[in-house]
Amino acid sequence: MQTYLTFVDDPSFEAQCDHLAGVAWPEFMLHDPNANWFDVVYRRFPECQVVLKDAAGAPVAFGNTVPIWWSGRAQDLPDAGWGAAIARGARGKRANTLCALQAMVRPEHWGAGWSSRIIQAMRAVAAQRGYRYLVAPVRPNQKHLYPLIPIERYMRWTRPDGLPFDAWLRVHVRLGARIAKAAPRSMRIAAGVADWEARTGLTFPASGEYIVPQALAPLRVDRARDRAVYVEPNVWVIHPLTAPAESLKR
Repeated sequence: MQTYLTFVDDPSFEAQCDHLAGVAWPEFMLHDPNANWFDVVYRRFPECQVVLKDAAGAPVAFGNTVPIWWSGRAQDLPDAGWGAAIARGARGKRANTLCALQAMVRPEHWGAGWSSRIIQAMRAVAAQRGYRYLVAPVRPNQKHLYPLIPIERYMRWTRPDGLPFDAWLRVHVRLGARIAKAAPRSMRIAAGVADWEARTGLTFPASGEYIVPQALAPLRVDRARDRAVYVEPNVWVIHPLTAPAESLKR
């Protein structure tokens, strides 16, 4: 039985989702140029945008997805991760896989299990549409504490119980996902130095690499060219829906 709603059920969910994104993500992330595709994704695939409500009927969790074409081979998931997925999906080529773009829970409901439920809802949408997989370029939620560690190393860190060190990766794995590969260039945000100073509240007096709060990797600043570039790494995970993980193509 369907336990989620979509943007088809209530178009007002779109504005509520966008508002939560403005609160949930670091301000600098809202300037990725590929984020402009969200409007296209919302209009073309409203049935793939998932909403969960609490017992009082208030929306508390949102999951945005886009149908994409994927070969089924882990190595074919793009290194450009999130940016490639949203652009590829919005351009509307034939699709056989659902790709998660973001999952958000209202802050007052953190720690109550909603993150798992929104992933399960996205999986349900994928299964309902006949897809074999839900894939996701995951933004590890503790990576910002270790911005100098390459994502290829960080994603392999585990706890003594064998589960991923990162809490958000751990949620996916507990639901049956497999960590597939790094997406080292999932986002690329470039702007003038003054723009980056305004977005971060920091000052960058000289060229070099800077650690920015909530960023997963250093910001590279070039004062001579008046350019600062942030390249965000993510981690691809694969949720098999109709086939066991061990049967995935490699």
